[in-house]
Amino acid sequence: MDGKLSGASPYPTRPDLSEEERIARAQAAFERLSTRRSCRAFAGTPVPRAVIEYAIRAAGTAPSGANHQPWHFAVIGSPEKRRAIREAAEAEERRFYGAEDTAPKASEEWLAALDPLGTDAAKPFLETAPWLIVCFAQRKGGIAEDGAAQNYYVTESVGLACGMLIATLHEAGLATLTHTPSPMGFLRDICGRPEWEKPLMIVVAGHPARHATVPEHALRKKPLDTIASWL
Repeated sequence: MDGKLSGASPYPTRPDLSEEERIARAQAAFERLSTRRSCRAFAGTPVPRAVIEYAIRAAGTAPSGANHQPWHFAVIGSPEKRRAIREAAEAEERRFYGAEDTAPKASEEWLAALDPLGTDAAKPFLETAPWLIVCFAQRKGGIAEDGAAQNYYVTESVGLACGMLIATLHEAGLATLTHTPSPMGFLRDICGRPEWEKPLMIVVAGHPARHATVPEHALRKKPLDTIASWL
């Protein structure tokens, strides 16, 4: 046996680069991605559907457990559905922040951690941005999406796909925001998805509003010697 799998294809050809060229490409990718910032004020400027389609195609190339690709991206462009999502999300957010004359669901420590970002229960971007991409994790289904086959490493796989989705949208010059209201079951109902799919996040995509700002706290990034160790 030579170790080759039956029916396997050759590994894709990689560019023949010098070490200097590889470093330059990695640096260029880092420099582009390092300008990514979460945006909470979007313009209503339209974005071509093709941009979102290619970003989702890129996300669909992510590695996944047993190659089951346990994700589904429900793309919301309808103003009516965007409004419905905003209304449902803000209802959950008011409970989270304690804005309905009740104790907040979030702990004091959690709310204190969010305070430097200036977030609150109002989420107008869910209605203003032209596209909402609701990312679902499929607990079962497999490649055939038969609703029966077990999927593996679902959260990890969908997390990788969402990262590639956001990176591609950033590369296309769009602003993004990940929004995670809790609980998120209403997203399954609005998007008409089956019970074995769990909504993980909403990726808001569009152009930033002219008045959009980034909190100083969000500019703080851990340095390389903190986030990496070399053994």
